[in-house]
Amino acid sequence: MVRYSKLPFRELVRRYNCDIVYTPMILASVFSASQYSRECEFSTNDLDDPVVIQFAASNGVDLANAAELAAPYVSGIDINCGCPQKWAIQEKIGSHLMSDPETVRDMIRQTKARVSVPCSIKIRIHRDLRETEEFVKRALSVGVDFITVHGRTRRQKSTEPVNLEGMKLVKEVSTVPVLANGDVFCVKDADDIVAATGVDGTMSARGILENPALFAGYDVTPWECIEDYVDIALSYGTNAFIFHHHLMSMFEHTMSNAERRTFNSLTSVPSILDHLEEHYGLNIAEKRARRPLRPLAKPFSQPLQK
Repeated sequence: MVRYSKLPFRELVRRYNCDIVYTPMILASVFSASQYSRECEFSTNDLDDPVVIQFAASNGVDLANAAELAAPYVSGIDINCGCPQKWAIQEKIGSHLMSDPETVRDMIRQTKARVSVPCSIKIRIHRDLRETEEFVKRALSVGVDFITVHGRTRRQKSTEPVNLEGMKLVKEVSTVPVLANGDVFCVKDADDIVAATGVDGTMSARGILENPALFAGYDVTPWECIEDYVDIALSYGTNAFIFHHHLMSMFEHTMSNAERRTFNSLTSVPSILDHLEEHYGLNIAEKRARRPLRPLAKPFSQPLQK
């Protein structure tokens, strides 16, 4: 996800049965060149483990440079070959890479030569699944450690169903663990995909934004989870834009249209908190009295003990 899986959200979903969490997609070239970027894009603490940092890159040098800087702080390096946004394709990153398997192969090779943590790829399928099979085999030939496959092509809309056969093929030709991504909105969705494809696990993006308690078996976001997010986000100083966006997603299926219009118009953290206190009885002081202190977030510039 771009922008929306920073440290507070990662801490939240860990409380609700997520085994592995990922950072937002980060531009490798900017991350390796700018201390400011590193401090803005990535922070962590002792609770944030395991965590995979996901990079977008157009070449092996940029990726390996960024990976080497990040490796002491993370459990794995992931190469985003799946982002379908137009700007990403124009920059020759994200799902553009699905048409350039040799560049991806070189990225994996260069990264693994410079870091000791696992290196994975997140891919999409091709219209011709023979291309997907060849893509996977090239990645395997240079030691990719695991693969996440989104079951749509880069041009398919999210309203179209995922291609289970395509994800199954990736699992069948792989000699490493494979995770499936796409259309996971509840535990049953995850179970059904595993049963149909034989993959080793599932990943959720849109589904877990709407319901961070998804993997704990909840069909909609429970109020306790929303309280947890508010508490965590305020503790870490999450900016108003991201704070608001996460809450809008969590309330997607529970707010009336009229309330949603009102809530969507709020532009500051105090106004959001006032709304939650008035309409839902939010009481953060009481919430904090019941929970233990958490470690402070440590920006990238500080050495971590992991």
